[in-house]
Amino acid sequence: MTDPAFSIILPVYNQADHIGEIVDGYERALSSAGLSHELLLVLNGTQRDASLAACEELAGRYPSVRVVVEPQGGWGRAVKRGISQSRGTSICYTNSARTTDRDLMLLLVYARAFSNVVVKANRKIRESLPRRIGSLLYNIECRTLFDLSCWDINGTPKVFPRAFDALLDLRSNDDMIDAEFNAVCRRREYPMIEVPIFSARRHGGKSTTSYGSALRMYLGAYRLLRKMKQRGA
Repeated sequence: MTDPAFSIILPVYNQADHIGEIVDGYERALSSAGLSHELLLVLNGTQRDASLAACEELAGRYPSVRVVVEPQGGWGRAVKRGISQSRGTSICYTNSARTTDRDLMLLLVYARAFSNVVVKANRKIRESLPRRIGSLLYNIECRTLFDLSCWDINGTPKVFPRAFDALLDLRSNDDMIDAEFNAVCRRREYPMIEVPIFSARRHGGKSTTSYGSALRMYLGAYRLLRKMKQRGA
């Protein structure tokens, strides 16, 4: 079986009520563009709804959809499990609850045009003033600690060629995987393009960001820097 051009990793957590709408939209857009692809639906930890059944139904409907189960929770674990199971020449991961089919296609078209470059989203709109301020502070912190030029550390979709092998071996199990992703790109001098994204619609669910989680991310950036120095990354 020929490996697809793109492996698209979608962590899924309690999204039974809208994952079908998301995948249907992605499949229509990808098929219309003629992009060879696979969609990896990574069940992220213990689900409290029928997400597994919904994903399995989608896999039965679309030959390009595969279901992967990651028993332990954590955004980073889901992304890493998807990467380990991927077969595509280029790999993409994104927050499916926030990524429209239009935004996904925009990033993939850039990645197809610039096949030896990391392509990532730079989301320009936040839901509230506190989120905007919190995001700004976190991005300034990561830019300073890791000597980064990009602005939206957590912005997805992120797309990279499989040839950038250091990105196949990310270590973070939680939300810090995005900071690690950018730091690895900087240290390995992988070229990067940021694409501005202006949509703010959520397909469903609620954001898990809170003051407590924001504080953990601020502290987590310092811990990540220490870990990367210890292993010589």
